[in-house]
Amino acid sequence: MALIQFTSKGIYCRQGDFYIDPWKPVKLAVTTHGHADHVKWGNQAYLCHELTKSILLQRLGADLQIQTLPYRQQIDINGVKLSFFPAGHVIGSAQVRLEYKGEICVVSGDYKVEYDGISTAFEPVKCHTFVSESTFGLPVYKWQPQQIIFDQIKDWVAANRDENKTSVLAAYSLGKAQRLIKGLAGYGEIYVHQSIANLNEGFIDAGINLPNTIRITPETKKEDLQRGIVIVPPALTEGRWIKSLLHAATGICSGWMQVRAGRRWRSADAGFALSDHADWPGLLSAIKATTAEKVFVTHGYSAIFSKYLNEIGIAAEEVKTQYGQEEEKEEVL
Repeated sequence: MALIQFTSKGIYCRQGDFYIDPWKPVKLAVTTHGHADHVKWGNQAYLCHELTKSILLQRLGADLQIQTLPYRQQIDINGVKLSFFPAGHVIGSAQVRLEYKGEICVVSGDYKVEYDGISTAFEPVKCHTFVSESTFGLPVYKWQPQQIIFDQIKDWVAANRDENKTSVLAAYSLGKAQRLIKGLAGYGEIYVHQSIANLNEGFIDAGINLPNTIRITPETKKEDLQRGIVIVPPALTEGRWIKSLLHAATGICSGWMQVRAGRRWRSADAGFALSDHADWPGLLSAIKATTAEKVFVTHGYSAIFSKYLNEIGIAAEEVKTQYGQEEEKEEVL
C-alpha cells in the first residue's frame, strides 16, 4: 500500500493516520512550514520543526497543541518512522521523510536549493517516492546567484537616494523579508511593516539572529523613511499608505520578476528575481538527487514539468492540491 494518498483534505498517510499540510481541519497536521497555503487553523494538533512553532503561534493564535522536532530526529507514529530534513525554503521549513516496512516517501513542501544565508540549507533525501512542487517549473526560470540580485537592489536604492526617493521593497513577510533584512544590513535604516516585525520577534525569541529593524507605526514620520529602506508585504504595494509617501519608488522581490510581464502586472518601478523556490535547474537537480522511482508533482507548472520528467525517464504524475501563490494569500495584520 502506498505511504501517501492525495485526498480532499490534503496529503494523507493512512498507516500513520496523519495529514501533511492539510487544507481542511484534521486530527494531526504535519506541517512543512508556516506559509499560509501550507498551514491552516482548526487542526486538533500540529507537528512541525522547532523553528516553525513561533510562526504558527504568531499566525494562528496561542491556543494550539504543537509538538516540535529538530531536523533528522526520528519519531514513530503508529509504526511510521517520521523525520524532518531541511527544505531551504524559509526558516524552519522541512521536508517530511516517512518510512514504513522499508518503503520511504519524502514530501518536500516548498524548497530551494541555493543556500540563502539564513534558512538551513536544502538537503536531498534518497527515497522511493518524492513529492515536489513546480512553482517555477519552466526552463525560463533560472536564477542568478543571490549576491548579484542584492547588488542590483543596492544599486537601485543608491539611485533612489540620489533622487531623494523612498525605496519601498515588497516581499513576503515570512522568508523573503528576512533575507532582505540580512542582505541589506548596514546599507541604511530598515523600516518594516508590523506583520514582518511580529515574525522577526518570533525568530529572535527562537534564537535566530537578525539585524536591527524599525517597526513602522502610525507615529512613524514619512520624512524619517525618506532616506531609509522600507519593506512591506506585497499586498500593500498598491495601498494608499505607499501612494501617500513622497517620491516613493517600489521594487517587487519575487521569482515572477524573471519575466518582465510580471513587473508590468505589478505596476512596480523595479523588479528583482529573488525567490524562495527552486528554479528549473534546481528542481531537476533536487529530484535526481533523491533517486526516487516515482515523483508526484504539485502546484505550479505541474502538467508541463511532470511531462518533461517522464520524457527524461523519471516516472512522474501531476496531482492537484491547494498549495501555491502564498504571496497572494498572505494576511496583512
